[in-house]
Amino acid sequence: MPANAKPPATLSRLYARPGFLLRRAHQISAAVFEDACKDVGLTPAQFGVLTVLQAHPGLGQSSLSRALGFDKVTVLRVLRGLQARGLVRRTPAEDNRRNVSVALTTEGSLLLQQAQKPAEKAYRRLMAPLDKDQQEQLLGLLQLLTGELEDEARAAFVRPLPAPAPRQVA
Repeated sequence: MPANAKPPATLSRLYARPGFLLRRAHQISAAVFEDACKDVGLTPAQFGVLTVLQAHPGLGQSSLSRALGFDKVTVLRVLRGLQARGLVRRTPAEDNRRNVSVALTTEGSLLLQQAQKPAEKAYRRLMAPLDKDQQEQLLGLLQLLTGELEDEARAAFVRPLPAPAPRQVA
């Protein structure tokens, strides 16, 4: 097909579909993140796991998968990689020995701290084509879309409950 020829109508429709554009945007987002974080060696999934574990040390593996909207196989694969690097520790949960509790190691905390600036750089790069109003609109629309269609997801997304406040001794 000549360079200036229009693609067939079926391709135009494909390329304008939300699913195609969301998948492509995800590919670009992952590439931008991985490029910015290449010196710390983290993928978006690994960064997400470390971030959730920093906020919720000792979170159960199943709760961790729900906190990120990952299926159990994906979270297990990511955790095994992080554990092999000495960034997380998996132990039997105190309340139920059949469950696995996950926490950052000191090395994991340090790496996550190192990753903050490159992750922010990736975020700014990804949003750079949009002005401030468009950025807010995009995020609002994505939140609306994911919120309204959450029941259709293959893996559940459930925000972890806030950690209980430390008890004060009177």
